[in-house]
Amino acid sequence: MAHRNSPLNYTSADLEKAALNRFRSRVVGLPQQCRVCRELWDRSTVLCLDFADCPDSLETSMSQFFPLLLAAHDLGLADSLLFKMDHRVMGWTTMAPNT
Repeated sequence: MAHRNSPLNYTSADLEKAALNRFRSRVVGLPQQCRVCRELWDRSTVLCLDFADCPDSLETSMSQFFPLLLAAHDLGLADSLLFKMDHRVMGWTTMAPNT
């Protein structure tokens, strides 16, 4: 248990924010205006990248999806990426299952 005067807050929201910030620091070229969050889809968690505030960056990011997907997988955030513009799904990619 953290000391009550500790500057760290260990709530799940804080841990989620820290994980998403770590994701941002690991990837190069993701615009700061791109909103990043995790969502549940069926029984899986996907990492959503919303380009509503930076639509000109969507195509570039989608074409260079592998570093984004690898960073999300390595951090345990998700094995799938969802590219969005507000509520519209623009693209989807996932890690291929090992066979």
